[in-house]
Amino acid sequence: MSERSEYVVEIQGLCFSRGQRRIFQDLDIKMRRGDVTAIMGPSGTGKTTLLRFITGQLVPDRGSVWVNGYQVDRTPRKGLYEMRREIGMLFQNGALLSDYNVFENVAFPLREHTNLPERLIHHVVLTKLHAVGLRGAWQMSPTELSGGMARRVALARAIVMDPEILIYDEPFAGLDPISMGVVVRLIRQMNDVLGISSIVVSHDVGEISAVADSSYLISEGKVAASGTPDELSKDGSALVRQFMHGMADGPVPFHYPAPDYGSQLLGRDDE
Repeated sequence: MSERSEYVVEIQGLCFSRGQRRIFQDLDIKMRRGDVTAIMGPSGTGKTTLLRFITGQLVPDRGSVWVNGYQVDRTPRKGLYEMRREIGMLFQNGALLSDYNVFENVAFPLREHTNLPERLIHHVVLTKLHAVGLRGAWQMSPTELSGGMARRVALARAIVMDPEILIYDEPFAGLDPISMGVVVRLIRQMNDVLGISSIVVSHDVGEISAVADSSYLISEGKVAASGTPDELSKDGSALVRQFMHGMADGPVPFHYPAPDYGSQLLGRDDE
Protein backbone atom coordinates (compact mmCIF):
# COMPACT_ATOMS: atom_id res chain seq x y z
CA MET A 1 0.00 0.00 0.00
CA SER A 2 1.49 3.35 -0.99
CA GLU A 3 1.74 6.20 1.49
CA ARG A 4 -1.13 8.05 -0.17
CA SER A 5 -3.37 5.06 -0.73
CA GLU A 6 -7.11 5.53 -1.04
CA TYR A 7 -7.35 3.77 2.32
CA VAL A 8 -5.71 5.22 5.40
CA VAL A 9 -6.16 1.92 7.28
CA GLU A 10 -6.41 -1.52 5.70
CA ILE A 11 -6.82 -4.65 7.81
CA GLN A 12 -6.53 -7.96 5.97
CA GLY A 13 -7.38 -11.40 7.36
CA LEU A 14 -6.75 -10.37 10.98
CA CYS A 15 -6.80 -13.30 13.39
CA PHE A 16 -6.15 -12.95 17.10
CA SER A 17 -6.92 -14.95 20.24
CA ARG A 18 -6.33 -14.52 23.95
CA GLY A 19 -5.80 -17.99 25.36
CA GLN A 20 -8.76 -20.08 24.22
CA ARG A 21 -10.90 -17.05 23.43
CA ARG A 22 -11.02 -15.99 19.81
CA ILE A 23 -11.20 -12.20 19.41
CA PHE A 24 -10.88 -11.84 15.62
CA GLN A 25 -11.18 -14.39 12.84
CA ASP A 26 -10.27 -13.28 9.30
CA LEU A 27 -11.33 -9.68 9.95
CA ASP A 28 -11.19 -7.41 6.89
CA ILE A 29 -11.69 -3.64 7.16
CA LYS A 30 -10.81 -0.75 4.86
CA MET A 31 -11.04 2.84 6.10
CA ARG A 32 -11.15 5.43 3.34
CA ARG A 33 -8.82 8.42 3.60
CA GLY A 34 -10.62 11.61 4.60
CA ASP A 35 -13.68 9.82 6.00
CA VAL A 36 -15.11 9.45 9.48
CA THR A 37 -15.22 5.67 9.94
CA ALA A 38 -17.24 4.18 12.79
CA ILE A 39 -16.39 0.87 14.45
CA MET A 40 -19.43 -0.43 16.32
CA GLY A 41 -20.53 -3.62 17.99
CA PRO A 42 -21.85 -5.12 21.22
CA SER A 43 -19.69 -4.88 24.34
CA GLY A 44 -16.80 -7.31 24.42
CA THR A 45 -16.45 -7.70 20.66
CA GLY A 46 -12.91 -6.27 20.54
CA LYS A 47 -13.50 -2.68 19.36
CA THR A 48 -10.85 -1.16 21.62
CA THR A 49 -8.57 -4.14 20.96
CA LEU A 50 -8.77 -3.29 17.26
CA LEU A 51 -7.36 0.17 18.02
CA ARG A 52 -4.36 -1.48 19.66
CA PHE A 53 -3.58 -3.23 16.38
CA ILE A 54 -3.91 0.03 14.46
CA THR A 55 -1.47 1.78 16.82
CA GLY A 56 0.94 -1.15 16.89
CA GLN A 57 0.45 -2.16 20.52
CA LEU A 58 -0.57 -5.69 19.53
CA VAL A 59 0.64 -8.05 16.81
CA PRO A 60 -1.87 -10.34 15.04
CA ASP A 61 -1.60 -14.10 15.14
CA ARG A 62 -2.23 -13.99 11.41
CA GLY A 63 -3.05 -11.30 8.86
CA SER A 64 -1.75 -7.78 8.29
CA VAL A 65 -2.50 -4.22 9.40
CA TRP A 66 -1.58 -1.25 7.20
CA VAL A 67 -1.78 2.31 8.52
CA ASN A 68 -0.87 5.32 6.39
CA GLY A 69 1.71 3.39 4.40
CA TYR A 70 3.16 1.37 7.29
CA GLN A 71 2.63 -2.37 7.62
CA VAL A 72 2.24 -2.07 11.37
CA ASP A 73 2.75 -5.73 12.24
CA ARG A 74 6.17 -5.70 10.51
CA THR A 75 7.35 -2.20 11.39
CA PRO A 76 10.27 -1.97 13.87
CA ARG A 77 9.97 0.13 17.01
CA LYS A 78 11.55 3.26 15.51
CA GLY A 79 9.11 3.14 12.61
CA LEU A 80 6.18 2.68 14.99
CA TYR A 81 7.17 5.85 16.85
CA GLU A 82 7.23 7.72 13.55
CA MET A 83 3.83 6.31 12.58
CA ARG A 84 2.30 7.20 15.94
CA ARG A 85 3.32 10.82 15.53
CA GLU A 86 0.84 10.92 12.64
CA ILE A 87 -1.97 9.72 14.94
CA GLY A 88 -3.95 11.68 17.53
CA MET A 89 -5.83 9.75 20.19
CA LEU A 90 -8.83 10.74 22.27
CA PHE A 91 -8.88 8.20 25.10
CA GLN A 92 -11.93 7.00 26.98
CA ASN A 93 -12.88 9.60 29.62
CA GLY A 94 -10.25 12.02 28.30
CA ALA A 95 -7.30 10.77 30.41
CA LEU A 96 -6.11 14.25 31.32
CA LEU A 97 -3.04 14.59 33.55
CA SER A 98 -4.41 15.65 36.93
CA ASP A 99 -1.26 17.54 38.03
CA TYR A 100 -1.29 19.80 34.95
CA ASN A 101 -3.69 22.60 34.12
CA VAL A 102 -5.56 22.76 30.80
CA PHE A 103 -2.77 24.60 28.99
CA GLU A 104 -0.07 22.18 30.12
CA ASN A 105 -2.20 19.13 29.26
CA VAL A 106 -2.55 20.34 25.68
CA ALA A 107 1.11 21.43 25.51
CA PHE A 108 2.39 18.07 26.80
CA PRO A 109 2.85 16.36 23.37
CA LEU A 110 4.63 19.44 22.00
CA ARG A 111 7.06 19.51 24.90
CA GLU A 112 7.71 15.77 24.62
CA HIS A 113 8.13 15.48 20.86
CA THR A 114 9.31 18.86 19.55
CA ASN A 115 11.85 21.57 20.27
CA LEU A 116 9.49 24.44 19.60
CA PRO A 117 10.20 27.71 21.45
CA GLU A 118 7.87 28.59 24.30
CA ARG A 119 6.31 31.46 22.39
CA LEU A 120 5.26 29.14 19.55
CA ILE A 121 3.98 26.48 21.98
CA HIS A 122 1.83 29.19 23.59
CA HIS A 123 0.42 30.16 20.19
CA VAL A 124 -0.30 26.57 19.09
CA VAL A 125 -1.96 25.53 22.36
CA LEU A 126 -4.27 28.55 22.46
CA THR A 127 -5.17 27.98 18.80
CA LYS A 128 -6.19 24.37 19.50
CA LEU A 129 -8.13 25.34 22.61
CA HIS A 130 -9.93 28.00 20.60
CA ALA A 131 -10.87 25.35 18.02
CA VAL A 132 -12.72 23.36 20.71
CA GLY A 133 -14.22 26.46 22.33
CA LEU A 134 -12.15 26.41 25.53
CA ARG A 135 -9.47 29.06 25.10
CA GLY A 136 -10.90 30.82 28.16
CA ALA A 137 -10.34 27.72 30.31
CA TRP A 138 -6.59 27.52 29.72
CA GLN A 139 -5.64 28.06 33.38
CA MET A 140 -8.23 25.69 34.88
CA SER A 141 -7.30 22.36 36.44
CA PRO A 142 -8.89 19.09 35.28
CA THR A 143 -10.84 18.88 38.55
CA GLU A 144 -12.60 22.14 37.69
CA LEU A 145 -13.84 20.87 34.32
CA SER A 146 -17.18 19.25 33.56
CA GLY A 147 -17.14 15.91 31.76
CA GLY A 148 -17.85 17.55 28.42
CA MET A 149 -15.16 20.20 28.91
CA ALA A 150 -12.59 17.57 29.86
CA ARG A 151 -13.38 15.63 26.70
CA ARG A 152 -12.91 18.78 24.60
CA VAL A 153 -9.57 19.57 26.26
CA ALA A 154 -8.50 16.00 25.49
CA LEU A 155 -9.52 16.59 21.88
CA ALA A 156 -7.40 19.76 21.74
CA ARG A 157 -4.46 17.70 23.01
CA ALA A 158 -5.15 15.01 20.40
CA ILE A 159 -4.92 17.52 17.53
CA VAL A 160 -2.05 19.65 18.87
CA MET A 161 0.53 17.75 16.76
CA ASP A 162 -1.60 18.15 13.60
CA PRO A 163 -2.12 14.39 13.06
CA GLU A 164 -3.24 12.79 9.82
CA ILE A 165 -5.40 10.27 11.68
CA LEU A 166 -7.57 11.00 14.71
CA ILE A 167 -8.83 8.09 16.81
CA TYR A 168 -11.73 8.40 19.25
CA ASP A 169 -12.26 5.61 21.77
CA GLU A 170 -15.85 5.81 23.10
CA PRO A 171 -15.96 9.64 22.91
CA PHE A 172 -19.59 9.90 24.07
CA ALA A 173 -19.34 7.79 27.23
CA GLY A 174 -20.70 9.55 30.31
CA LEU A 175 -21.66 12.81 28.59
CA ASP A 176 -24.90 14.70 29.04
CA PRO A 177 -26.98 15.35 25.88
CA ILE A 178 -25.62 18.89 25.36
CA SER A 179 -21.97 17.85 25.77
CA MET A 180 -22.60 14.85 23.55
CA GLY A 181 -24.00 17.11 20.82
CA VAL A 182 -20.94 19.36 21.06
CA VAL A 183 -18.54 16.42 20.73
CA VAL A 184 -20.52 15.01 17.78
CA ARG A 185 -20.23 18.35 15.99
CA LEU A 186 -16.52 18.65 16.79
CA ILE A 187 -15.76 15.20 15.37
CA ARG A 188 -17.24 16.22 12.03
CA GLN A 189 -15.71 19.70 12.07
CA MET A 190 -12.22 18.51 13.03
CA ASN A 191 -12.28 15.90 10.28
CA ASP A 192 -13.37 18.31 7.55
CA VAL A 193 -11.54 21.50 8.59
CA LEU A 194 -8.23 19.76 9.32
CA GLY A 195 -8.49 17.42 6.32
CA ILE A 196 -7.78 14.32 8.38
CA SER A 197 -9.17 10.79 8.65
CA SER A 198 -11.14 9.86 11.77
CA ILE A 199 -11.80 6.50 13.40
CA VAL A 200 -14.55 6.45 16.02
CA VAL A 201 -15.14 3.43 18.26
CA SER A 202 -18.57 3.70 19.81
CA HIS A 203 -21.74 1.83 20.67
CA ASP A 204 -23.85 5.02 20.66
CA VAL A 205 -25.71 4.37 17.43
CA GLY A 206 -27.61 7.63 17.14
CA GLU A 207 -24.65 9.90 17.75
CA ILE A 208 -22.14 8.11 15.53
CA SER A 209 -24.70 7.74 12.74
CA ALA A 210 -24.96 11.54 12.63
CA VAL A 211 -21.29 12.00 11.67
CA ALA A 212 -19.95 8.77 10.15
CA ASP A 213 -19.33 8.38 6.43
CA SER A 214 -19.09 4.61 6.78
CA SER A 215 -19.60 2.11 9.59
CA TYR A 216 -18.46 -1.40 10.45
CA LEU A 217 -20.42 -3.57 12.85
CA ILE A 218 -18.20 -6.21 14.45
CA SER A 219 -19.54 -9.38 16.04
CA GLU A 220 -18.02 -12.79 16.81
CA GLY A 221 -14.64 -11.79 15.46
CA LYS A 222 -15.82 -10.71 12.01
CA VAL A 223 -17.52 -7.85 10.22
CA ALA A 224 -21.23 -8.54 10.58
CA ALA A 225 -22.22 -5.60 8.38
CA SER A 226 -20.71 -2.51 6.77
CA GLY A 227 -21.88 0.53 4.84
CA THR A 228 -23.24 3.98 5.48
CA PRO A 229 -25.22 4.48 8.70
CA ASP A 230 -28.39 4.63 6.61
CA GLU A 231 -27.57 1.31 4.93
CA LEU A 232 -26.95 -0.34 8.30
CA SER A 233 -30.22 0.99 9.71
CA LYS A 234 -32.06 -0.75 6.85
CA ASP A 235 -30.08 -4.00 7.04
CA GLY A 236 -32.33 -7.06 7.33
CA SER A 237 -30.04 -9.20 9.46
CA ALA A 238 -31.34 -9.99 12.96
CA LEU A 239 -28.03 -9.04 14.62
CA VAL A 240 -27.81 -5.68 12.84
CA ARG A 241 -31.43 -4.89 13.65
CA GLN A 242 -30.92 -5.78 17.31
CA PHE A 243 -27.87 -3.56 17.65
CA MET A 244 -28.99 -0.60 15.55
CA HIS A 245 -32.41 -0.43 17.21
CA GLY A 246 -31.35 -1.35 20.76
CA MET A 247 -33.53 -4.46 20.98
CA ALA A 248 -33.21 -6.55 24.15
CA ASP A 249 -34.01 -9.83 22.37
CA GLY A 250 -32.05 -11.17 19.43
CA PRO A 251 -28.85 -13.01 18.47
CA VAL A 252 -26.90 -11.31 21.29
CA PRO A 253 -28.24 -13.18 24.35
CA PHE A 254 -29.07 -11.76 27.75
CA HIS A 255 -27.25 -14.57 29.58
CA TYR A 256 -23.51 -15.15 29.27
CA PRO A 257 -22.81 -18.85 28.48
CA ALA A 258 -23.00 -20.86 31.71
CA PRO A 259 -23.52 -24.43 32.97
CA ASP A 260 -26.99 -25.76 33.66
CA TYR A 261 -28.56 -23.49 36.28
CA GLY A 262 -29.95 -26.22 38.51
CA SER A 263 -26.78 -28.29 38.46
CA GLN A 264 -24.61 -25.29 39.29
CA LEU A 265 -26.82 -24.25 42.22
CA LEU A 266 -26.52 -27.77 43.63
CA GLY A 267 -22.76 -27.78 43.13
CA ARG A 268 -22.81 -30.32 40.29
CA ASP A 269 -21.54 -28.01 37.51
CA ASP A 270 -18.72 -30.45 36.64
CA GLU A 271 -21.07 -33.33 35.98
